[in-house]
Amino acid sequence: METLHVDLGDRSYPIFIGSVLTNPELITPYIQSSQVCVVTNTTVAPLYLDKFCAALDGYKVTRVVLPDGESYKNLDTVNLIFDDLLSNQHNRKTTLVALGGGVIGDMTGFAAACYQRGVNFIQVPTTLLSQVDSSVGGKTGVNHALGKNMIGAFYQPQVVLADTEVLETLPPRELSAGIAEVIKYGLLGDAEFFSWLEENVERLLACDTEALTYAIKRSCENKAKIVALDEKESGVRAFLNLGHTFGHAIETAMGYGEWLHGEAVGAGLLMASDLSHRMGLIDESVVQRTRTLLERSNLPVKGPASISNDQYLSLMSVDKKVMDGRLRLVLLKQLGEAFVTSDIPNDLLIDCLNSNRES
Repeated sequence: METLHVDLGDRSYPIFIGSVLTNPELITPYIQSSQVCVVTNTTVAPLYLDKFCAALDGYKVTRVVLPDGESYKNLDTVNLIFDDLLSNQHNRKTTLVALGGGVIGDMTGFAAACYQRGVNFIQVPTTLLSQVDSSVGGKTGVNHALGKNMIGAFYQPQVVLADTEVLETLPPRELSAGIAEVIKYGLLGDAEFFSWLEENVERLLACDTEALTYAIKRSCENKAKIVALDEKESGVRAFLNLGHTFGHAIETAMGYGEWLHGEAVGAGLLMASDLSHRMGLIDESVVQRTRTLLERSNLPVKGPASISNDQYLSLMSVDKKVMDGRLRLVLLKQLGEAFVTSDIPNDLLIDCLNSNRES
């Protein structure tokens, strides 16, 4: 088992990586009282809900099984969590557990932040994407029809349990979607890791435990370092959104769930790299290396043909990084070094969108 720490003072917490799903010694120290509410979805529940709850022997456990999919990441679905908490008289010392991917983690964390103005919660991510990204750092929330993740709160978990064995049941498409976020860490701040991914991406796709453990640990180390410096995204944490402004526009335009989050981010990473090259910031070889690694990871490298430039620009304007009406993007100075800028020539942005659209 690998152990990392997210250093946030009195909000610090550990990340355990390995065979950790059913280990009571890693779970029970972070439960405040006898009350626990485990939130999962219809896909994960048949696989892991009973196994996980067996490790909570002696606790009063209620279970909430939500419909699966990004399209359900909204306030109506979060209300189902509140219904369970209130009908079963959970008090302010209860602990919520998010057993699932990024959608479950985001909604459960948001519910925990809101219920009685804040109760403890634990992240048990079951997808690669959630293990390397969304479960770490305390971003919680839901989508709105006009914008992704625009309603939410910064709220840190007590512990993150990333079990590598559960990834063996992950569909190949979901695994690839997670690799997109792993690639992101290499591009924005870890060129050595990017090179490692070029050498080992097939091992990740084959669910090689050693390779997955290394990729999860390295990704979490990179994210934890940034979150410790900038918990609420007033500065360098914005770098973690590399490719996401483009990607969120794709998800919103296509309807949540049509493209997986990681798939949209993959296309967004190439757009960000391509725009960086067009602006004279990086060499074309970085764009090509990014494209090749995304393709080898079975990820899309172009946005949908159906999204017009005007639609992109409209959706990208509904972005948390927009300030004073000016679009701000995370771009690359070089492989392994990101920055945020609002100095974006409109003609180059349009050229980028045109060149990175499916025909």
